[in-house]
Amino acid sequence: MTTEPLLVVNELSTPSVWPASAVSAPGGDLLVAGVSLLELAERFGTPAYVLDEGEVRSRARAWLRALPEAEIVYAAKAFLCRAVVDWMEQEGLGLDVCSAGELELAATRGFPTERIVLHGNAKSPRDLRTALRLGVGRIVIDADCEIARLAAQVPAHDSQQVMIRVLPGIEAGAHPKIRTGTEGQKFGLSIANGDAEDAVARIMGQPQLELVGLHCHLGSQIVSPEPYERAARELVSFLVRIRDRFGVVLPELDLGGGFAAAYLPGDEAPAPAVYARRIRRALIGACAEAGLPVPRLTLEPGRSIMAPAGIALYRVLAVKRTGGRVFVAVDGGMSDNPRPALYGARYTVRRVGRASAAPMRAATVVGRHCEAGDVLADGVELPDDIRPGDVLAVPASGAYHVSMASGYNMTGRPPVVAVAEGRSRLLVRRETFDDQWRRDVGL
Repeated sequence: MTTEPLLVVNELSTPSVWPASAVSAPGGDLLVAGVSLLELAERFGTPAYVLDEGEVRSRARAWLRALPEAEIVYAAKAFLCRAVVDWMEQEGLGLDVCSAGELELAATRGFPTERIVLHGNAKSPRDLRTALRLGVGRIVIDADCEIARLAAQVPAHDSQQVMIRVLPGIEAGAHPKIRTGTEGQKFGLSIANGDAEDAVARIMGQPQLELVGLHCHLGSQIVSPEPYERAARELVSFLVRIRDRFGVVLPELDLGGGFAAAYLPGDEAPAPAVYARRIRRALIGACAEAGLPVPRLTLEPGRSIMAPAGIALYRVLAVKRTGGRVFVAVDGGMSDNPRPALYGARYTVRRVGRASAAPMRAATVVGRHCEAGDVLADGVELPDDIRPGDVLAVPASGAYHVSMASGYNMTGRPPVVAVAEGRSRLLVRRETFDDQWRRDVGL
C-alpha cells in the first residue's frame, strides 16, 4: 500500500494540524502511527478519541531540550489518564494538577509527588489535605485566605513549599475567556494594588510555610513569546521589591503555560525552542539589571503537548441542506468538545475512509445535542457527497475535549485510544448507561 505524508511541517511557526505520523492512504483513509483511522472507528465505535503516543512523547522531549536547565511541568488539566501520567514520568516532566482527583490519580501510578505542583483559585479542604498527605512539591497560593488555612493543616515541625500566583497585568490569549494574567478576574493576587506583597508578608509570618517563588499564568493560545518576556521582567521587578522589603531572594519563577497549538492550517504555533530562547534572554537580562541571581524557571505546557497528538472521530448521522447551508450532524458534539460553544474554537475536519471525485462544499458540522450552539466546526470544506455513515476526523483534539466532557443528554463520554508503532490500545473505555445508572441512587 502506498502512503504519503499528509502535510509538510514548518517547525518554527506553521505546523501541520495533524500528528507528524499521519499519512494519507488509498481509499481516502488516514493512517496515524501506522494505524487506520477508519479501522479504529469500526473497532471502538464513535465518537472516539485517538492519541498518538509518539507525538505526545516527542513534544514533551522538545520542551526538555529547549530548556534543559528549567523544570517542565505538564498541565494535567489538558488531559489526564493513567497512561499519560506514566508517559510524563518516563519522559522526566513534572505534573501541574488542580484537584485532589488529579493528584490521587498521579499518586496511584507512583508519580514522584515532589514533582507535582497544586494549583487552583478555590482549593477545597480535601485538595489541601490530599496535597499535604501525599507530599506535593509546591502549592500555589491563589488567595490570601488560603495562607492561614493551609498553614493550619501543616503538621507541627514540618513545612510546605509554596508559591504565590500573581497578576502581572498582561493581556494575552486568543479569547477573553482564556486570558488570565489581567487585573480584575478570579485568578491570582495583584501586584499593582499591593495584594501580592501583602500575601508575601503573611506567608513570611507562617513558619509552616516556605515561600520559594512566584507564579503567573497569562492565558491560553498565546502565539508570541513577547508576553512571556514582559511577564518575566514584571516578576523580576517584584522579586526586587520582595528582596528590598523582606531581605529574601526567592529562588524560583514559574511563568505558567498557555503556549499555542495549531487548530487550522496556517495557525501560528512556535516551537518550544522559540519560546525558550526569548524567555531565557528576557529573564537573564532582567536579573542582570536588577542585580539578582537568575531564579530556577518552571514552565507548564499542556495544550502544546497534548492537542496536536489527538484526533476525534465521529460518524455522520444526518445531512440537512436548508437555508442555503449544509448541516452535517454527527454522533458527538458539545458533550465531548465544549470549546466551540465556550469560546468560539475552530477546527479542521476531514472525511476518512471513502474517496470520491465530488467537489468540496462549505458545510457546518453540528453535534447531536439539544442546543443551537452545539456546533463543532462552521464553514469547513467537505465533499458534496457527504452522507450518513461517513466518518469524520477532527485533528488537534487531544486537549480540553475529554477532560471537559460532560454527561449532557446521557450520551456517555467517549473512549480514548492510544496508537503507536502500528498498534492500538484502549486507554479509557466508553462511558456506558450502566455507569450513569449506578450513580442515580434516588427512589
